[in-house]
Amino acid sequence: QVPLVESGGGLVQAGGSLRLSCAASGRTFRLYAMGWFRQAAGKEREFVAAINWNGGTTYYADDVKGRFTISRDNAKNTMYLQMNSLKPEDTAVYYCAARRSTQAVTVMAPYDYWGLGTQVTVSS
Repeated sequence: QVPLVESGGGLVQAGGSLRLSCAASGRTFRLYAMGWFRQAAGKEREFVAAINWNGGTTYYADDVKGRFTISRDNAKNTMYLQMNSLKPEDTAVYYCAARRSTQAVTVMAPYDYWGLGTQVTVSS
């Protein structure tokens, strides 16, 4: 098991910024690809961003490209999602996920561990 704990969510006005963090336990964090997903009320969970084991490769959903940045600090066992120019449609519960592979992917199924999520609400 790799416990994952998200933090940094909250209420922000449209156009504002938030930085989400995902803290992982264990000594193998650096070997895992990581991802961020989100689920809005009444909708299915969807991909947001992913990063490979060393941060050298990243992927983004089309609707967050240019606004969100995923990063990781393996020394701190932490992944981040910097969210700028937030829109009301970004409102969702944001989940971090870890995959027992060095390669990131953009679909949910290959991820092995999930956090409980953090709420992000963007007001118009």
